[in-house]
Amino acid sequence: MERKPKIAILRWEQGITPPAFMQLEQMPGNSTNLDSYPFPVKLVEVKGAGVETVITNPSKKLLADMIELSKKLVEEEGIEAITASCGFNAIFQEEMAAALDVPVFLSSLLQVPFVQTIVGKDKAVGIVTAKKDSLTKEHLRQCGIGEDVKTMVIGLEHNPEWNKLFDGSNAEADMAVVEKEIVGTVKDEVAKHPEIGAIVLECTDLPPFAQTLRKELGMPVFDFNSMISHMAMAISEMTNY
Repeated sequence: MERKPKIAILRWEQGITPPAFMQLEQMPGNSTNLDSYPFPVKLVEVKGAGVETVITNPSKKLLADMIELSKKLVEEEGIEAITASCGFNAIFQEEMAAALDVPVFLSSLLQVPFVQTIVGKDKAVGIVTAKKDSLTKEHLRQCGIGEDVKTMVIGLEHNPEWNKLFDGSNAEADMAVVEKEIVGTVKDEVAKHPEIGAIVLECTDLPPFAQTLRKELGMPVFDFNSMISHMAMAISEMTNY
């Protein structure tokens, strides 16, 4: 008998995202690829969710819709935890968590305080994000990242192939080039800032490249998959014993 998912992933509305996003979504490791998980998850499309309403101008209406939808998932389908397919949903973390009676973990940024603790106070946590200017102090605060947490934000927006996700061209991207851009950018920043002791990938489209980053950097790299696996263990959705 097929297992019912305990974790729901709120995803962007399909059909309004650029082709490059759709390419990423199909890659192994991506948050919206069901094959990324060794346990069942429920992908739930949220109408109106996209770059504009989540990243550029976070929408209060979208937040209300996400809360309403999540309550139905909990009450009607027995969902035990809620997450989302974009790390910029961090801006909604506090209100979503307060509104629901199940764990809510909307962004891999929630791992940053943990990572700071394990690398030590003299090290910094490198945060890799899709768009540096869009990642605000409020996003960090809502994930428990205070002034005592040393972070170094690494943005990818200056890479031309990666930027096809946001430039409005509706062009497809060469994923081999995208990987080179990501790895090159992060390696350059780590070389400039040797105080970085570990990496957290904010963007849920970056996990397909996490293993390459781990090999190239020789340091821990945390992402959406490390976060959701942690929750899966916590609610007995994944166990080795």
